Amino acid sequence: MSHQVQSLGHVPISDHSFSADRSQLALARDISVEIYDTGSKYNLKTTLSGHDKTVTSVDIAPHSGRIVTCSQDRNALVWEPSPDGTYKPTLVLLRINRAATCARWSPDEKKFAVGSGARAIAVCYFEEENDWWVSKHIKKPLRSTVLSVSWHPNSVLLAAGSTDSHARVFSTFIKGVDARPEPTIWGERVPFQTLCGDFVSPAGGWVHDAAFSPSGNALALVTHDSSITIVYPSGPEQPPAAVVNVSTTLLPFKSLVWLSENEIIAAGHDCHPVIFTGSDQSGWVFDHSVDDPNEAKKNATSRENTALNMFRQMDLKGTPQASADDASLPTIHQNTITKLRPYAVSGGRVNSVSSTGVDGRVVIFDV
Repeated sequence: MSHQVQSLGHVPISDHSFSADRSQLALARDISVEIYDTGSKYNLKTTLSGHDKTVTSVDIAPHSGRIVTCSQDRNALVWEPSPDGTYKPTLVLLRINRAATCARWSPDEKKFAVGSGARAIAVCYFEEENDWWVSKHIKKPLRSTVLSVSWHPNSVLLAAGSTDSHARVFSTFIKGVDARPEPTIWGERVPFQTLCGDFVSPAGGWVHDAAFSPSGNALALVTHDSSITIVYPSGPEQPPAAVVNVSTTLLPFKSLVWLSENEIIAAGHDCHPVIFTGSDQSGWVFDHSVDDPNEAKKNATSRENTALNMFRQMDLKGTPQASADDASLPTIHQNTITKLRPYAVSGGRVNSVSSTGVDGRVVIFDV
């Protein structure tokens, strides 16, 4: 399979988002957001500078083109695109006293959610009469930093993973903003902050990411114990119909994407994505690695072992320093993958995903 690789400097990228037509890319790095025009080569178009601490998350609304960013400065900004290609920032009243960690638009783009280190999720919406963005807080029973937020297809239910080892599903229904949703397997009650599901990491690890399946009828979470858990609810206030946990020998995952109802791709500290397949009936298993480092090692020309190289360098140059090639990893990403996002969908299945990492690279993997 062919993979597109863009090396955009060496500054770590904490999050990224493509526009709906994939013509623009937003990268969150350091204290700003970089906007690139995509093509055969990515060219920096503009830089959004409005935060004074590390930008932790960025998300482009597919239809309106608005960009939401959040930062360790405890603020979120909504950037309105202008016809001349510039962006106008609007400060959002988050009312939190710790860093904002993640932000995502709802599918209908009427709201966005911001997770934080303040043991709270700010659900933000636009008040027409006052012409500003305001927020309502989800606090109970959150007991620690929220690391990820992900929306259900109905734009009302929200999944959140946090460092207290829990993944929770909340209702974010706001009267006057949302239409009453159809009942789901997660429940019929929709008052704001209703807890519709609460699931614990089997080994007590941080929940780095959690996401609903395309139908919204299952929830997957990746945790710091190097495992992935898939939860199938059975109904409101009922124990789950199935909870499937797959442990791996890899380093912990940081992000996941559902490719279909029966496929999930995850990536993190091992610097390459892996794919899991299964169902609630058959269970889930590790399927294969994308950009498999073992295959790369097999295909590479044979090299002498590191110890022999070290002594050879000492003999020739009087230094034990190995060549630059010896220090590189046999994967495209040379450091932790921080975020996976869907890139292209065909026939109801995600067939390529984009990734960014600590190495400053943007990679589009065909899957």
